Amino acid sequence: MPDMWNDLLACLELKPAASTDTMAYEAVNQNLPYHRVFGGQILGQLVVAARRVVPEKSVKSLHTVFTREGRSDTPIRYQVSVQHEGRSFATATLLAYQSDQVIATAVASLHTPEGGGPQRQSLPAVDEPLGPEHEVSFPLLPWEARSTDDLDATSAGPPIYTMWMRTPPVAPELGAPLTAYATDLTLIGTALRPEDGISHTGNGTRFLSAVTSHTLWFHRPVRSDAWQVLRQHSPILAEGRIFGRGDVLTENGELVASFAQEAMLRMRP
Repeated sequence: MPDMWNDLLACLELKPAASTDTMAYEAVNQNLPYHRVFGGQILGQLVVAARRVVPEKSVKSLHTVFTREGRSDTPIRYQVSVQHEGRSFATATLLAYQSDQVIATAVASLHTPEGGGPQRQSLPAVDEPLGPEHEVSFPLLPWEARSTDDLDATSAGPPIYTMWMRTPPVAPELGAPLTAYATDLTLIGTALRPEDGISHTGNGTRFLSAVTSHTLWFHRPVRSDAWQVLRQHSPILAEGRIFGRGDVLTENGELVASFAQEAMLRMRP
């Protein structure tokens, strides 16, 4: 885990691109055993890039469209344009390039944190944290994760999935990009749970899937190195697309982020 963990942290260290444009950054990709760039890596890097150009504000939402598959052997250049910046809110558009091709486009909304005012949320309470006997692992997740469900199982189940997770200690500003990274991991598997005989491990053999768009909302400051609960649900699979959504809550039950995702799904004969 430490090698993959440090590899991911290195991917979030965006460098100024070799350009006269001060809002262009370059990032390396994860060292993975296949040629594609994981969408969660791009989401995390987009959060970092947006904060770079508006550092006094926090990302409150990020809507990303993945336009084409990214190649792991080619660095990604992020071009950021600030469309509006006021005292409280800002908006930025971001383009992710490999060579001269756009592989993702995003719109980020940022907000200056405001204290005080009414506070309310309406969600079921969080259960007690799961013990180490419920540890689960995913090839792309280099930190602790626990669940009572098995996404690798090929028996049919409900299109829901709950996972506890916690990263090693990190700087507070990495909480949002690391959480963004994790939200791209298990929604396709959640959507496939009702399909008897397959699981998310069948991508490329039993079916073909690829995320087409992903949206994040950050409601409160996020710490990834404290226990988080990801609650996910997929309400529909139709027209060759699957859709899922989820919430990220703290161990104490505070809702800190929400997310939604659409992905292509094509079954193989």
